Parts: sequence; structure tokens; C-alpha cells
Amino acid sequence: MDQPGRTTHFGNRDVPVGDKQTLVNEVFHSVAARYDLMNDLMSGGVHRVWKALMINALDPPRADTPFALLDVAGGTGDIAFRAAREAGHGFRATVCDINTDMLEVGRARALKTHLDDRVSFVEGNAEALAFPDRSFDAYTIAFGIRNVPRIDLALAEAFRVLRHGGRFLCLEFSPAVDVPGLDRLYELFSFRVIPPLGRVVTGDAESYRYLVESIRKFPRPNAFADMIRAAGFARVTWQSFSGGIVALHSGWRL
Repeated sequence: MDQPGRTTHFGNRDVPVGDKQTLVNEVFHSVAARYDLMNDLMSGGVHRVWKALMINALDPPRADTPFALLDVAGGTGDIAFRAAREAGHGFRATVCDINTDMLEVGRARALKTHLDDRVSFVEGNAEALAFPDRSFDAYTIAFGIRNVPRIDLALAEAFRVLRHGGRFLCLEFSPAVDVPGLDRLYELFSFRVIPPLGRVVTGDAESYRYLVESIRKFPRPNAFADMIRAAGFARVTWQSFSGGIVALHSGWRL
């Protein structure tokens, strides 16, 4: 239970920790229909490369070996679909997201791409997953964990639902852009271009202002790696891409 008066960040605002999930839900209700289009526009399509690198790291079995993936905060199905296309017939993915609008987009895409027999969609909270202990071979979360109010609880749940030898992979933006000059350009683009672009494409600039601000509030990669270790994971590593704009974190339940 939350301590009275405990706060967390919602972008640059401090809010009661119990209020953050509702505020985040409002953001994704607003942007769900054009979420993936905005990802293309905001990153110049490079998010596809980052996600491909995540799937390469996941390396789902190509044979008929049973393999169960839990993709959290992946409502539109992007990561699960990519993994399913790379995997053999034993692969199954469960997409768990707290936002019903994002899940509706994902279910429609699963039907359209004929992947609905391999990818299922479940409404749920990353902080309290409704799955048995040790029920998945891998857990992925892409650009979602910074929106979780209590990241430590989400990491503990990830550890709980993974089988022995299961892998945790998290792709997330980083506040630690490490290329001189790129950091200033990235800051300018983030605050001067992305919110107006969000207004044009989705009719909502403020949601994208929050998403940009939330990146700046997320822990630096080494600090987040420490949080993953604290949740019980072993062999924790991370790798940055695109000058430190994003980082791919990995850990194992051993």
C-alpha cells in the first residue's frame, strides 16, 4: 500500500503515486489510434531498427519448440508480431496492457495479419500481473516501463512470472544522450518539434509533451540496471543505441 503523501513524477509534474496510472491511461487513450504512426514520425522510422535489435536479442526458437513470451505495455502488438514472424510454430505471445484502446488496436492488427492464433491480448497491470509464477520463457517491454508508477513492483512481477532461465528485455529511451552536439539537437527536437507534431497528427500536443518529459525523468541506464539487479535478475547488461537515445536492458532469472 502506498504511503500517505507519496508522490511520483508525471512528466515534469509531481503527482500522488496513486494518480499516475489514471493520467497515463488518459495519454494512451488519446494517442492509441495513431501511436505507431507517431513513432515513425518522431524517430524517422529508426524505432523499427531498435525493435529489430530487441527481437534479435530475444532470439525466439525457429523450430517447433514451445516458447511463451509475455510482452507488457505492448498493446498495439508491435513487438509480439515481430517476434512471432521470426519464431517457429511453438511460439505463443501474450500481450498485456492496461489500456483498452491500445489493446483494441492490437487485436485488430492481429486479425488483419493472421497472427491472432499466436498472439493473444489481455488487459492487465504491470505492477500486479494476473499470471502464475514461472509461466513465461521471456518478458519484453518496449518504451513502456517509464510510464509505470512503481517500476520496482513491475520488475518484481517480471521476475516472478519468468521460468528458471527466462530472460527479461527492456527497450527504453534514455536521458543520457552521450554524443556532443546530438544532445542539444535531441533536446530541441523533443520539445520544439514533437508536441506540435502530436497536435497535427493526433490532435493532442500535451500527451506528447508528457511522453518527452517522462524520458528526462527516467533513470540513467546504469541506475536502471541496478534496479533490475535488485529485483533478483542475474547477468544484467545494457547496450545503448543511436548515441544513447535508447538503451536495451537484459537480465536473466537464474
